[in-house]
Amino acid sequence: MQSLLLPVGFALASALSNAIATVLQRQEALKVPSSSGFRPGLMLDLLRRPLWLAGIAAVLVAGVCQALALNTGPLAIVQPLFVLELPLALIVASIVMHRHLPPAGWGAVALVVVGLGIALAAASPTGNRTQVPLDRWLPALALCGGAVAALAVVALRRPTGRTRAALLGTATAISYALTAALMKSATHILEDEGAAAFFTSWEVYAFAVTGGTALFLLENALQAGPLVASQPALTLGDATLSLLLGVTLYEEHVRTGWWLIPELLGLGLITAGVFALARIPLAETLVAAEETSGAAPPQAGQTLP
Repeated sequence: MQSLLLPVGFALASALSNAIATVLQRQEALKVPSSSGFRPGLMLDLLRRPLWLAGIAAVLVAGVCQALALNTGPLAIVQPLFVLELPLALIVASIVMHRHLPPAGWGAVALVVVGLGIALAAASPTGNRTQVPLDRWLPALALCGGAVAALAVVALRRPTGRTRAALLGTATAISYALTAALMKSATHILEDEGAAAFFTSWEVYAFAVTGGTALFLLENALQAGPLVASQPALTLGDATLSLLLGVTLYEEHVRTGWWLIPELLGLGLITAGVFALARIPLAETLVAAEETSGAAPPQAGQTLP
């Protein structure tokens, strides 16, 4: 158990940094021109905004902490901890935007935290394989890449709103999970074989591509609709796929048998908490798109479309 303290600590620090980045990037993404398709100029507009750059700095801190966590612990335990990003993002948003998280929100946060604790304690992921052969990577890369492309195409055919944000959030989740799996392999190459092997390994450039893709999809997801539309898909999708990649690629193990009962209970609590957070009126916790564009803000308790 003591050996897990380090990766868990790094993972929690990464989740908090990502939550801060999400809130800052959400605010700034709403202040630049929107479009019906993917607009490359979006990144150039955002680069001129100091708060967005602060968000990027938080992303970099999160990336370093995530790399350290993956290097010292199983993928199946590190990435599920990022489920905490959603409640952390809402808490950070309530502080940054000087708004109070309602009692129902705190109850939902408690459901996510308790559910995560039960699920991880019951599953007790073990194993820390350091490298994965190429013949295992190829199916994973093909399936994940195909899923991301399909979700992006479907999202582009939907109008701006919750559905489009959720689709792009799911595509982002897949990209992030794959990035984490590749990052884990790359960090072990750096540790075991040195810098020369690290910079000549395909995993390094693959996780750079998937990470960049994830960032681009995230920015478009944040602009496509409310944070609580994209973040649940991102949160649950990243954790679920990371667990599967940990088991299939890195031969990590989770307990089965009767342990499935508390694992499913924990998953149920997490899901209930995440969707409860998604139903909280954004007027009480987050800046709405209408407010940043100069339109009249919604009345307290009004749910945004």
